[in-house]
Amino acid sequence: MGESTKITVESTDKLQNSMKVAFATKDLETVNAHFGGAKEFVVYDVSREGFSLNGVIKTDTSEMTGDDKTDFKVKALDGVNIMYCESIGGTAAAKVIRGGISPMKVQEPKAIEEVLGELVSMLNSNPPPWIKKIIHAETVEDPRLARWAAE
Repeated sequence: MGESTKITVESTDKLQNSMKVAFATKDLETVNAHFGGAKEFVVYDVSREGFSLNGVIKTDTSEMTGDDKTDFKVKALDGVNIMYCESIGGTAAAKVIRGGISPMKVQEPKAIEEVLGELVSMLNSNPPPWIKKIIHAETVEDPRLARWAAE
């Protein structure tokens, strides 16, 4: 059977209104793994103030078959808000979404630190409503609010 190991990093730095972001990786530095084939997910807490390493989730599904692999990985990523990967199949993406995780694909392998920088930048500008919901930020200047109120 598959095994999951969570390696948690102890930190005194608590980021306010942070979200947990996981990255499917082969080297702990790059988003370069397919969701189904990923043996490691590095997890960061990300907020407007920056990011900090939360831990590493090691998954071994080599002895599992079919849907069991996906179900196992979704369960191992419990508590993660966003998961970046190089690719993910449609059925797996649906299961990830049902697990409360937003899957994000990168076009080509990308440095995790670069993605983290982009996330912090986006959080400090005008993040989309689904991100605001994750970090418990109020939507103040969304032009759609007036339209929705009129309906």
